[in-house]
Amino acid sequence: MEYVILALLVVIIILLMVILLKKPTDNTALKLMEIDRNIVKELSDFSHDINEDFVKLNEHINEKLRLINDAVNERLDQNFEKTNKTFQSVLERLAKIDEAQKKIDVLSSDIVSLQSVLTDKKTRGIFGEVNLEHIMSNVFGENNTRIFKMQYSFDNGTIADCCLFAPEPLGTIAIDSKFPLEHYEIMVNKDNSEDIRKQAEKEFKNDMKKHIDAISSKYIIPNVTSDQAIMFLPAEAIFAEVNAYFPDVIEYAYKKRVWITSPTTLISTLTTIQIIIKNMERDKYASVIHAELNLLAADFKRYKDRWDKLSRSIETVSADVKDIHTTTEKISKRFDSINQVEMEKLDYFDKEN
Repeated sequence: MEYVILALLVVIIILLMVILLKKPTDNTALKLMEIDRNIVKELSDFSHDINEDFVKLNEHINEKLRLINDAVNERLDQNFEKTNKTFQSVLERLAKIDEAQKKIDVLSSDIVSLQSVLTDKKTRGIFGEVNLEHIMSNVFGENNTRIFKMQYSFDNGTIADCCLFAPEPLGTIAIDSKFPLEHYEIMVNKDNSEDIRKQAEKEFKNDMKKHIDAISSKYIIPNVTSDQAIMFLPAEAIFAEVNAYFPDVIEYAYKKRVWITSPTTLISTLTTIQIIIKNMERDKYASVIHAELNLLAADFKRYKDRWDKLSRSIETVSADVKDIHTTTEKISKRFDSINQVEMEKLDYFDKEN
């Protein structure tokens, strides 16, 4: 703005010098003085307007800068908040990963300890019995001795891991847990040679048949149990291996009336038996319910007959009460009439006297 004013002043001075060099008259001098005053005034007004414009422009620019600064700060705050949330989420995920890693370490140690437990034949038997009891309790409820009993003793001295008391025609079914692990592990271990694995396969097959023979001879007792028994394998892998690669063992078990089950298939079998038991119980009590309904129908018929008699009696009494009410109304009107006549006579005598 200052450069513009200086430029205008320079132009005015040049004009004045040109005019003076032309030797102006007095009128011209007056006019020049007036023009000079006007120019000075206009320059002053122009300077004032420019100052106001610059002030307004400066305020407008400051306002814009303030808004831009607020927007930038807001955006920075939002980005900082998002970054903080992302960082917190990363920390939480890292904590979960660390917790999962700890659980994996614990699980690894548990697997190692479980493997050491399963290496002993006695502990494997206990593991199978506990697993069997857990399945029976889940299906039929804990301590439901009416349906099953653990470690059940028969009269011939044999003890089954579990005995299921199903209604006829199923009858009493013995369930025994077997865990042929030694030869199975050798058989499926690919680090072993082919000959060793083949020999282990034969031994595993013999182990399965021995268990089937033992269950068939001990737990299928004529006139005591059903003509079938259940062999429980607590390992799904062994059950799958037998069904996939040893069909002769499955056929041998069928001939001996021994059904081989795993935890999954045993649950399915027991659930089916449970449904059969419930249906049989429902059918047994259906006849009782039907008889009770017939008795209830007879009682209700007697109640209806008695109610009809009572209703007719009530109607008769109601009619009699209505007649008595009519008679009472008539008698009351007679008394009122008589009373009215006597009152009129009394009034007549009073007037005469």
